[in-house]
Amino acid sequence: MSETIHPPESIYNLIPREEEKPIKAPRYMSKFREQEKLEKEVNKAPSKTMGPAEVDVPSPQKYLLKHSKEPKLPEKKQFKYEDDELHSKPPIPGRTDQPLMGLHTNKNFIKTNTVENIMAVLKKPQLGYARTKKEDKQLLENSGLVPKYVKKKDYGQTPEYLIQRREDVKKAQEEYDHYVKERMREGAMKQLSGEERHNILQALKKNWDDLHHQYQGLSVVTDTAPKKYRKERLEQEMKQLETDVELTERHKTIYIANN
Repeated sequence: MSETIHPPESIYNLIPREEEKPIKAPRYMSKFREQEKLEKEVNKAPSKTMGPAEVDVPSPQKYLLKHSKEPKLPEKKQFKYEDDELHSKPPIPGRTDQPLMGLHTNKNFIKTNTVENIMAVLKKPQLGYARTKKEDKQLLENSGLVPKYVKKKDYGQTPEYLIQRREDVKKAQEEYDHYVKERMREGAMKQLSGEERHNILQALKKNWDDLHHQYQGLSVVTDTAPKKYRKERLEQEMKQLETDVELTERHKTIYIANN
């Protein structure tokens, strides 16, 4: 017996059916099509890439000469300095030139040299040092063994840039104090008293203690999202309170704006 399985027969299969053709989607048309056509026509030019269709034949009289396309160097000139004429030595005398004869001087060179040596200032020897017997001599001035900077005129005095910086800081503080006085005179801000500052500081520390007590009561294992979120929220609030406490303790004078 054949094992082929056929679909069950039905009388409705004898009725002719109309062939259903799949409906195709409309063809995609870019909205930039007309603009692209216009740009193509504008940039289009005859013989733009391949050159002209017909080229004039070169004349036989104008043939390519050898080395005609090589760059031409300027003519060679003898090098000469601009001030050569001022510093140039006189030319060597010729063999037939006669030297000047009969020139005499009344200068006593022996006496002149003696006076110059007597009046000359003695040169001070340069001090040096050597760490070993066989080592070369080094200058003592640059060795750091001689007190060099303590002998300066401005040694031990405040530098000019520090004095200028102090003046700038003082001027900025005076301008800030003047601004605060004007704002307080207008009633736009007021200064916290020592008691109010102390009360605010104690309240911030108390809030931090409460949050720290809640943080210590958290579970060691944060295996769920709510536990993790609560731990992160407490850490963030405690960090903000620590910043506020540090800011309040660091500044003795605090101004607040009047709403």
